[in-house]
Amino acid sequence: MDIEELQTFVEVADAGGISAAALRLGVSKSIVSRRLARLEEELGIQLLSRTTRGAALTEAGTTFRDYAARVCAEIALARETILPAGELRGRLRIAAPLSFGPTHFAPVLAEMARLHPRLHIHTCYSDHNVDLIADGYDCAIRLGYLQDSNLVARRIGPIYGLVVASPAYIAAHGAPETPDQLLSHQALMQGTEAWQFLDGDKIVTVRPQGRFKADNGTALVAAALAGVGVAYLPYGLMHEYLDSGALVPVMTRYPPPPAGAYVVRPPGQHPARKIRILTDLLVAYFDTKPPIASAWPRA
Repeated sequence: MDIEELQTFVEVADAGGISAAALRLGVSKSIVSRRLARLEEELGIQLLSRTTRGAALTEAGTTFRDYAARVCAEIALARETILPAGELRGRLRIAAPLSFGPTHFAPVLAEMARLHPRLHIHTCYSDHNVDLIADGYDCAIRLGYLQDSNLVARRIGPIYGLVVASPAYIAAHGAPETPDQLLSHQALMQGTEAWQFLDGDKIVTVRPQGRFKADNGTALVAAALAGVGVAYLPYGLMHEYLDSGALVPVMTRYPPPPAGAYVVRPPGQHPARKIRILTDLLVAYFDTKPPIASAWPRA
């Protein structure tokens, strides 16, 4: 039985369709369809029901998927075991944040590519959380506070944030000193998110309001510099403006709780070695305490 056909079937089953599986495998939809047809012909049974919305597993397909996935995992482990020490090959598709990604994570990915010349690294930078399985990613780098999900996550480092405003905004509107006072200020926001603060050991949550919203942290920094409102942002995005005085910390008695940076991957028994190596490189990067992970001195 062809291992490529088995792997293709598992990808289609997990992604829920031929198009998503083709994207993940890096081949055309016609190749995926041919591999599935050959596998079903060899087994003499229908594994998938094709619909206009995608592909659904038949009862036999559901049973066979688990066996096929275990076979593929064992073959992948065997390949990793016999490769020369440290050598990686194949393709690694990564989703990374647009904020921080090109400046902080891209050099790590470039170093991984240098160390492993037979590995193909494809990275998509976006501040939207992609569907790793449906969109065909091996893993993602995510920042902040992780939501509950079935994804497997490993924390690679801390992210510290603070609330800031420009001197011009403070001169015109004053500076909020407590979480409650934020409700009377213009907040620069990504959407309708809640902001959290530490009051001793207690977490205080407020839902500020604002007329300026953007789905990218760099855009919110620009609005803060222009005096449009108060921003709640990671230190790494604005350390240079804090050093120059263009932005000023406010509410330093109520710091945001530390967030984190994570590598997340779809659930499975064993992470691929390329994901483990990427994670280790990122952990080592955070250990050097670059600006992204620096803590602002608390008052």
